[in-house]
Amino acid sequence: MIPRHPISWRHTIIAAILVLAGIAFIAVGGILIAVTLAPIPDISSFASRQVDQSTKIYDRTGQVLLYDYNRDAKRDIVPLSAISPNAIQAAIAIEDSSFYEHGGVRFTSIIRAMIVDALGGALAQGGSTITQQVVKNTLLTNEKSIVRKIHEWMLAIKLEQVYSKDQILEAYLNNIPYGGTLYGIEAASESYFGIPAKDLSVAQSAYLAAMIQAPSYYSPYGTHRAELDTRKDLVLDRMHTLGFISDAVYASAKAEKVSFAPAGGRNAIIAPHFVFYILNQLEATYGPKALTSGLKVTTTLDADLQVKAESILNSYALKNAKDFNASNDALTAIDPSTGQILAMVGSRDFFDTSIDGQYNAALALRQPGSTMKPFAYSLALEDGYTRDTVVFDTPTQFSTACKPEDINNNTAPCYAPTDYDNTFRGPMTFETALAQSINIPALKVVYLVGVTNVINLAKSFGLTSLGDAAQYGLTIVLGGGDVRLLDLTGAYAAFADDGVKNTPTGLLEVDDMQGHVLQSYASQPTRVLPANIARDISAMLSDAPARVPEYSLDSPLSFPGYDVAVKTGTTDDTRDAWVVGYTPSIAIGVWAGNNDNSPMVKSIAGFIAAPMWHDAMAYALSKYPKAYFGEPDAIPATVPPMLQGNWRIPDAQGIIQPHSLLYWTDKNNPRGPAPSNPAQDPQFPYWEYGINSWYASHPELFQGGVMLPVPLSTPQSAG
Repeated sequence: MIPRHPISWRHTIIAAILVLAGIAFIAVGGILIAVTLAPIPDISSFASRQVDQSTKIYDRTGQVLLYDYNRDAKRDIVPLSAISPNAIQAAIAIEDSSFYEHGGVRFTSIIRAMIVDALGGALAQGGSTITQQVVKNTLLTNEKSIVRKIHEWMLAIKLEQVYSKDQILEAYLNNIPYGGTLYGIEAASESYFGIPAKDLSVAQSAYLAAMIQAPSYYSPYGTHRAELDTRKDLVLDRMHTLGFISDAVYASAKAEKVSFAPAGGRNAIIAPHFVFYILNQLEATYGPKALTSGLKVTTTLDADLQVKAESILNSYALKNAKDFNASNDALTAIDPSTGQILAMVGSRDFFDTSIDGQYNAALALRQPGSTMKPFAYSLALEDGYTRDTVVFDTPTQFSTACKPEDINNNTAPCYAPTDYDNTFRGPMTFETALAQSINIPALKVVYLVGVTNVINLAKSFGLTSLGDAAQYGLTIVLGGGDVRLLDLTGAYAAFADDGVKNTPTGLLEVDDMQGHVLQSYASQPTRVLPANIARDISAMLSDAPARVPEYSLDSPLSFPGYDVAVKTGTTDDTRDAWVVGYTPSIAIGVWAGNNDNSPMVKSIAGFIAAPMWHDAMAYALSKYPKAYFGEPDAIPATVPPMLQGNWRIPDAQGIIQPHSLLYWTDKNNPRGPAPSNPAQDPQFPYWEYGINSWYASHPELFQGGVMLPVPLSTPQSAG
């Protein structure tokens, strides 16, 4: 028998390669035949093509037109010679750096883009060439399929065979959308900078090229101005790397401050910040081309409330600019039961270029001050503490790296904070401490429940921009993180809806040109807090007498006869002032400050932001149903005395010696027995020392060697 030799693995690989090569040869041949036979339209039709449908944005009634995205579309056709070389080079650099070398399709870039996309990365430029973009933006639909992609490649190759590179580039620059009603680089240059395209500088050209990828997302008037600036720098980097600009020009262009002309006219758009917020969402969901396909968009906006809110904020911001050096403000209003956005004001005036009014401060990341405190108190209530639990506002050193007696040392690593007025108030209930927004009690509550738990709860309420515990420590309740006004208002709306979160949304329905519903509002409630705890928080935040003396009974935070819960917040450096409040029917949040983060005159939110919040809430109360919070649970008589508001607990000799919560309660089981050895808690000596030192500094509280009780939350002079 003749022995059979095993087939070499090399032979197997060679055979596989030959088979694949054969398949590829047949496929390429088929494509070449199809390309040869495919008809190609007159290239002049690209540049002269008019967008025939507009997207209309309506308020929640479907009757008030907020904005007609494509009405009076602007397009000015210019020859390539009338376009600045800077603009041409910027577009090529970021969109198709090998435009003058390839034959219409850049297969290596397509493969690279597919790999990066699969890995979740980002590219400086995509897989589509400029020629492909001309084809898909003018001849093809938004359908995503292999067949459509192959069709795109075929037409791109054919287009390159028929027309010159300059002709294709000219058609491209005259046809691409630049946001809103702007098509082509000439219209964009005139609208954004007030100059013809032939006069565009390097920096201006880089901005326009940066917008090509997603014109609504990268709009200078939308919520992603920082991202636009970053992408502009990327364009400049590409131009420099490719040798289009010198080192000196690159440095100059990167440092240049480019100003954009105001968007549209006052009569052409209602609620502009909100409209651009919606356009960004539509573009992200359906793609840029969908915005020119005749969509009808019904939003959640209450146009009447919006107009009133804009008027209120404008008048107060102009006053605050004089009185507090606070040049700007913002407002959001949300329906707690649905999460639907009823109003969004991103600045005192969208068209005011002196304050960069087109920047949407309602979506900006800012430090929230004491508006974070309710989340810590919520956890404490969940753990078993009560609204009447006593906590001491006394000088306290919180850092175990320092000594308990270092109550006046606030230099790192020590941490001994105070309130803005440097006053300590002695024993307070949770309710009065939260209502008056006192810092020391709030920091102690955070310690009781844990920083990580506070952050996780706040994130579950929708404050997803927060980082982790290591970034903030106890200061999370003093506003150490960054949040958006829209998210913060949505979070407070969850308290209003008995602990149920409804994610803020601005869309009710999106219909295509034929009337088919593409998207409609669907309720997606999520419970983030037990109902009884949410009602406790609402009771604490709506208790006007508990705010005294921090705020009088007739302060802008009070609405006699109505259930209105409210919380203020001011950052230590007075860069941000907040007021967020709610009824069961509506939640409204306002922010005041400066877009450039410069400080205001040192004050508190009650003076800076509360008056405008009051007027907006008063108007909302006049038009939305009057409703009341559910009654909070009664505090059981069986809980420890400190949880009932009684800190006057005598010792065996009948002497009232005040002690901290850590002495009387186990922080992990506050309704259980007192800890047998409270000194095991590392904070115990620090809290006790603070209480004793405060009493020692107030001899008027002694009589016959016995410490006299102090009325709860009575203000005392600084110790």
